[in-house]
Amino acid sequence: MTKVAIVEDNATLRGYLAELIDGTPGYRCVCTCASVEEALARIPAAHADVALMDIHLPDESGIACTARLRQTMPELQVIMLTVYKDIKMIFQALKAGACGYVLKRSTEKEILDAIAEVRAGGAPMTSEVARMVVRSFMETPAANPTDTHELSARELEILALVAEGCANKEIANRLHISSATVRTHLMHIYEKLHVRCRTEAAARYLRSKPSDFRTFL
Repeated sequence: MTKVAIVEDNATLRGYLAELIDGTPGYRCVCTCASVEEALARIPAAHADVALMDIHLPDESGIACTARLRQTMPELQVIMLTVYKDIKMIFQALKAGACGYVLKRSTEKEILDAIAEVRAGGAPMTSEVARMVVRSFMETPAANPTDTHELSARELEILALVAEGCANKEIANRLHISSATVRTHLMHIYEKLHVRCRTEAAARYLRSKPSDFRTFL
């Protein structure tokens, strides 16, 4: 059973998300919070596995809340759920320890898939958000090519598809491998590149060899 906490100041959306979680087999909403103060008190007590976190909350930002929660609950997986597509805000959320960034207009399936992905060790982002992050890295100077010298041919192939904005399932279908195998390769890539998520990994490679992947963007 995956225990999910919801941090959202809009009561209607908060209730909708709680119903969605509780109505999905294998998931349970363990608490709903309308503020950072409430989240900091209730989420640790509920021993949540995943938190859906709004960015703009009445007392403090969801990004600050994420950073504080991660200090006391390093295993907590936080998915930022927001209407905002501001690239600086996305980076701040990732730096604070968020594992994913999903837009509020995402479908129910996309939200549930994001929770499943973080539980499987992934870092979900809508393809639109992932492309924004990758494009921003493309504007920076090239990185040292040794960043990716330890990656295998298959790992580089997977990174190309990640840079294209493909989800794990789509990568698995294209390469004729299982989703579990894709996740294993991604974890190896994170370790080799010393990054925390799929978007950072793709961006690191694009900085070192941008010409190889411009066609995907």
